[in-house]
Amino acid sequence: MTRPTRVPTNWKSDAMRKRIARRYAAERRFKLAGLAAVALSAAFLAFLLFTMMGNGLRGFTRTEIALQVDFPASPLLLDPNAITDEALANANLPMVTGEVAKKALGGDADVMLSPTAWISIRDAIKADPKILSRTETIRVPASTAIDLAAKSKGSPEAEAEVARLKQQGVLSTGINWNFLTASDGTDPTQVGIWGAFKGSLLTMLVTLLLSFPVGVATALYLEEYAPKAWWTDIIEVSINNLAAVPSIIFGLLGLSIFLNFLHLPRSAALIGGMTLALMTMPVIVIAGRNAIKAVPPSIRDAALGIGASPVQVVFQHVLPLALPGILTGTIIGMARALGETAPLLMIGMRAFIATPPGGITDPATVLPVQIFLWSDEVSKGFVEKTSAAIIVLLVFLLAMNGLAIYLRNKFETRW
Repeated sequence: MTRPTRVPTNWKSDAMRKRIARRYAAERRFKLAGLAAVALSAAFLAFLLFTMMGNGLRGFTRTEIALQVDFPASPLLLDPNAITDEALANANLPMVTGEVAKKALGGDADVMLSPTAWISIRDAIKADPKILSRTETIRVPASTAIDLAAKSKGSPEAEAEVARLKQQGVLSTGINWNFLTASDGTDPTQVGIWGAFKGSLLTMLVTLLLSFPVGVATALYLEEYAPKAWWTDIIEVSINNLAAVPSIIFGLLGLSIFLNFLHLPRSAALIGGMTLALMTMPVIVIAGRNAIKAVPPSIRDAALGIGASPVQVVFQHVLPLALPGILTGTIIGMARALGETAPLLMIGMRAFIATPPGGITDPATVLPVQIFLWSDEVSKGFVEKTSAAIIVLLVFLLAMNGLAIYLRNKFETRW
């Protein structure tokens, strides 16, 4: 049987040229599709950041009114030598502040002030009781309507008052340091994110202390010591499934076990951290197993060859080399836990918390829940505060992810 003669491909023929042209055109279309996908994603991200920055940066500022207080002529009956919290509480400072505003600014000036403007006068008296014997200019926060009209666009009445106050030279807008040091409240000009931020830190601390050692130990056992049996296969499948379970399921689990069964304190960073640890642990186990599996077998063989025990091989050779990957997966899992809201709502961390928590068992809230609560408020002043809190949360998340990238680049070993 004769073998058919193979005819060489004529690369210069018209048919072959059209075929090559179609192949190149398909490749260009694929590149353009990928570039369009990247551009679309970048556009959505830029729109999100632009919107958040446009609304949120105003949340870091506050409009204040310079109020000239003639303390000797005011109805305050306070002894400069006996200024106590009880004396200030009985001095009826809100009423006095309203009368002073009417006298200094005229008209319904007390409406232009924040309901908590008297706190600025109280703090000034506590800082220097001698001002009770003289006239002092104290900057107090403006009302929400005046604040919005001064920074963006408000009602015609508020804009007219802003123009009048600017003409008098008593209106100013500056950085709202109170937003970074205060906690939740009912007045949008006085609220802050420190209480929620501290609650997030305590919650993440509990989550890390519980999930990291248990997750790493589980990954080491499954990868280095567990025998190949049906029950280990069930454990591996269960861990993989738990990593994909919706977060609200973990909230229901924390509600039923930690609150209803163990009767632990509700709305505390301890319960929130334990619930988020259940959610983060499968992610750490999977990342840990992948990092341990990436260590070359020659490292183990060399260590055993020079007389190291199996335990020494794992903890002195394998684990240090796998630690960068484990830390990266841990921080990414923690960043995911930081942005969770649903499981914390299930365990009651949506309560109104006016003071920062002092420990892990004190009532607390976290940044995502605080954002959720402020977004549900009726007052327009909370809109910019919500965007400002989102900026703080995004900075926190970017810092955690940046730390993960730094650890990976610093400690990663290429084989």
